[in-house]
Amino acid sequence: MRGWPSRHTRHRIGLAAALVAMVTGCSAAPMNGQALPGPSRVGSAPTAPASSTGGATATVPTPQHVVVVVLENKNIDQVLGTGNAPYLDHLAQTGADFTNAHAETHPSQPNYLALFSGSTQGITDDSCLPRFAAPNLATQLQSAGRSFVGYSESLPAPGFTGCRSGEYAQKHSPWAAFTNLPPGANQPWSAWPASFDQLPTVAFVTPNLCSDMHDCAVSAGDQWLRENLSGYADWARTHNSLLIVTFDESESRHDSNGIVTLINGAGVRVGPVNEPIDHYGLLHTIEAMYRMPALGNAATTPPITGIWTS
Repeated sequence: MRGWPSRHTRHRIGLAAALVAMVTGCSAAPMNGQALPGPSRVGSAPTAPASSTGGATATVPTPQHVVVVVLENKNIDQVLGTGNAPYLDHLAQTGADFTNAHAETHPSQPNYLALFSGSTQGITDDSCLPRFAAPNLATQLQSAGRSFVGYSESLPAPGFTGCRSGEYAQKHSPWAAFTNLPPGANQPWSAWPASFDQLPTVAFVTPNLCSDMHDCAVSAGDQWLRENLSGYADWARTHNSLLIVTFDESESRHDSNGIVTLINGAGVRVGPVNEPIDHYGLLHTIEAMYRMPALGNAATTPPITGIWTS
């Protein structure tokens, strides 16, 4: 993809457009020529949840599927409008681009925990996680009759709880450390279903240490995203589903920890959004979508309500 407009031009286009306007029975992608057994999902899929957060949830949609991708350690001006990430530029042009998005802290790992569980769980570094039994997004979805799977590139086997294996790092896949989830909630990227309607209600995707831009260039991560998730992004727009792409933290330790955050898919108002958000706000938004109570610090951070079309 070439010739995407600059970030400044992209914002003017987006503003003008705005003004004018699981976990059971999942079929898996083949690996080594053999069909994988479907992962056991947390919860079953279509049952309407009984709990309600009330209030703002009336303006938050209920997608069939939400896929969250977390990339690594880049400032906004290292990614968008640079020419190094044409696919991310494309997602920003065709979805909601949050120009005032921030991570909670440095280094990486506490931000992943914040997004998944509403708390950093007392973790302040990137060392191997202890085992947790705290409430989290996956257990909430289970209680609400929904489903969750975390897909990690280079994970050596389903349910693997080790700290590191090749280019896989547990610090970027926090669900692997929670004892209140079944092993089937922790799957390698090779288990990503060939049919998108077989996805769980909410899926988290962790590229490996090269594909997430941690050890490799922005262009490498952008290419991985285009090659592996552009099909889902296109499908989501016509199937009541969403793709959320965010980063764990900025590279600089001397700024406001600003990060690229994009939401693309069905019913999303296109254009730049100056609403301040963080990982807790993203978590609360997903919880509100399925009428689940907000966990931890997400309870004091409002969900995103202003980007949805009627």
